[in-house]
Amino acid sequence: MTRTRLLLFVLVWLSCAWFGSWALNPNNATRMYAGMALVEHGDARIDAYQALTIDKAEFGGHVYMDKAPGMTLLALPAMALADHLGPPLEYLPPTIYDAGFEHYMTVRLRLAVAMVSAIIAALATLALHDLGYRLTGNASAALVASLGFALGTPVWGWSTTLFGHAPVAGLFVVAIWALWRAGERHARRFAAIGGAALGLAVLIEFEAAAAGSAIAIWGAIRLWRADRRAVPTAALAGLATLLVPFVAYNMIAFGTPFRLGYSGVVGFAGMKEGLFGLTAPKPMVLLKILLGLRRGLVWVAPVLIPAAIGLWPLAKAHRGLAAMLIVAALAVLLINSAYVYWDGGHSTGPRHSIPAIGLIAIGLAPFWASLKHGWERAITGGLLLVSIAINLMIAAATITAPDTYRFPLADPILTDWRTGQLRTLPSDFLAWSPTAGVAAYVVLAAALAGLLLAQHRRTLPQP
Repeated sequence: MTRTRLLLFVLVWLSCAWFGSWALNPNNATRMYAGMALVEHGDARIDAYQALTIDKAEFGGHVYMDKAPGMTLLALPAMALADHLGPPLEYLPPTIYDAGFEHYMTVRLRLAVAMVSAIIAALATLALHDLGYRLTGNASAALVASLGFALGTPVWGWSTTLFGHAPVAGLFVVAIWALWRAGERHARRFAAIGGAALGLAVLIEFEAAAAGSAIAIWGAIRLWRADRRAVPTAALAGLATLLVPFVAYNMIAFGTPFRLGYSGVVGFAGMKEGLFGLTAPKPMVLLKILLGLRRGLVWVAPVLIPAAIGLWPLAKAHRGLAAMLIVAALAVLLINSAYVYWDGGHSTGPRHSIPAIGLIAIGLAPFWASLKHGWERAITGGLLLVSIAINLMIAAATITAPDTYRFPLADPILTDWRTGQLRTLPSDFLAWSPTAGVAAYVVLAAALAGLLLAQHRRTLPQP
């Protein structure tokens, strides 16, 4: 299956790197400002850019990003490479109305996406493909699950940004795959990978600790049964991946390891409610997260419906794994429903619930494997294609739909397609029209998909 997985990696990486979000979106920008400051000046203060983002924190008269540092630290090589490819910024303060500054930031975002978000998404896709095959022994089930996760959900669109949601979803999948593999053989090696993936997920988004804890407990039980020496290996890898870069960043930024950027957030009064904006879960909000027209997950990822159903046949064969997936996914969804700013502001779909997608998508493999009739597979395959089409539209148009729209798939997404307001690599850097940029992607993706399916058929048992 090596060639199949290589083609799968290239298809997913290309799909994420080809499209792009607005570089000056505050959530993207604040992470890049911090990365630029670290690379260019050796500190994390973003004073020079404070007027350009609403996502910021203030301590001691200086301004910093208000996020967990994971994505910024991972993007540092991209920031450094961008400085080598082009001249540094020669004027301050820049403005969001300056086309030159927007291009400057777009270059950095595109490099960061290609080197971080797209790679994590592609690696997670391979992990899910391998896990799906190991759970079912069905190569087609593995392929459907991996494509459903990567291209049939907003993981695709969020992987065109520096937001942390999609990388956390991917790292959860990698952690589960590694901990599953650790229960089969090479326990300590895979335990270290699983622990490191969980630690990195929390470094990217602190709230990942809740679902990550469910994964860690399940993994510890599985490791204990396979090789007790692997348990401390996983724990040490997770703690090292989380604490070492976190403490290093905090010492550079604040001079103390005991500070969270969220504690100094400027301009969001709701963050003072509960624990940094987290209160109690709200059933009606949860319903809106799942089914609401404005943010409902089912509208942007209908393929997750059979995936959720697939957790039932999974439970029959692997009860512990299925129980963990349900608990971890519920943890993500309930935390989202408890957040004061649950709708995520500008967002296509419920962005704070994206980390649950990988957990649910694992159910696609057992669901497909449980289908007994051709018409059932045809319906499920059609639903997968519809989901991929929806998320192609989202990734090319905007993953950050303004919160004023009642049903973002219709407006602004469909409207942007009608008017050609799309973002592709050729249209950003080669002066191609957006339509030509999308057409070029479709040709490349279709060729890769054709090669992938042909290679996949060679791996199927012959009649």
